[in-house]
Amino acid sequence: MEKNPAKKIAIFASFSGAGGVERMLLNLAGGLAADGCAVDLVVARSTSKHLQQLPEGVRLVKLGTSHTFTSLFRLAAYLKRERPDALLAAKERACRTAVLARRLSGVPVRLGFRLGTTVSAAFENKAPWRFALWCWPMPWFYRQADAVIAVSEGVRQDLLKITQLPPERFHVVRNPVITAAMEVQSKVELDDPWFAPGAPPVIMGVGRLTEQKDFFTLLQAFALLRASRPCRLLILGEGSDRPALEALAAELGVTADLRLPGFEANPYRYLRRAQLFVLSSRWEGSPNALTEAMALGIPVVAADCPSGPNELLPGDGVGELVPMGDPTIMAAAMQRLLDSPPPAAAIRAAVADYNVSRSAQHYRRLLLGESS
Repeated sequence: MEKNPAKKIAIFASFSGAGGVERMLLNLAGGLAADGCAVDLVVARSTSKHLQQLPEGVRLVKLGTSHTFTSLFRLAAYLKRERPDALLAAKERACRTAVLARRLSGVPVRLGFRLGTTVSAAFENKAPWRFALWCWPMPWFYRQADAVIAVSEGVRQDLLKITQLPPERFHVVRNPVITAAMEVQSKVELDDPWFAPGAPPVIMGVGRLTEQKDFFTLLQAFALLRASRPCRLLILGEGSDRPALEALAAELGVTADLRLPGFEANPYRYLRRAQLFVLSSRWEGSPNALTEAMALGIPVVAADCPSGPNELLPGDGVGELVPMGDPTIMAAAMQRLLDSPPPAAAIRAAVADYNVSRSAQHYRRLLLGESS
């Protein structure tokens, strides 16, 4: 008898960006395929550069729509035609669309939600009525799911507070961050003078250049550190904050020691050679870039934002948590870790649970209703 029968799992999401969510969904799809499942990646928009790296054994299904909500009828048609055993919807809009599509199709597919951000924190600086309007239908939608999967305990607690549903409906499964391919990609040759022997230490940030990632605090902390020692800052990612970040760098006098090269398909070859990684975010769900840096043994400083960093760095000496939005404290932590980095093996061990195989097995059991 086959250990893992070929159950069919569909993953529904919009692939319009180049962020960590898209990369994690590809990792998960590949992990489920490797675990013996037939996997369809069903996408609304399909403009993400990550789709150029589709894992082996995963079929890409393009719905050809411009938005998750407008995918409703095409997703329902897909469910009628393909009849997967389970459908995993990623992000809130996709979850709501999936509930309606299942009803419309009449197909008794098991439905799972994957939530990767702390909803209340994402709405913190917005009008209260917007938060209330967004959250009002959540209890009804979440009751329709067979499994609700949060990427961290912080996200789970946030969802419990918003929906007021029984705790047993919500499960925490660590993101499928660590892959064999990541290790291989990290060893790809890098011809870059910033990483030449004897060059000043390179500090890295990775993520979209947007309000959420708060690279302004990182840049200010870097300027404070740069005043006392040679160092450089490399931030991989693209976004609307680029002009403001470049202007701040000029104002702080650190333009020559800052690089913003944009999106990088293989950030791991840079991360592996960096001396320090810094997460400056205002909110997360479970920060993938932080996990990736730790998986490569890189010392890390992280803002103690909701949610995830305090679960990755619970105070066991493998990195430092600092208050959000405080460049002075962040700079001091950066100084300490550059002077005295923790052992790489201890850093790697702290994120062992974020292995793609382990994560995919948890997803499989929850989505298909299998016993542990």
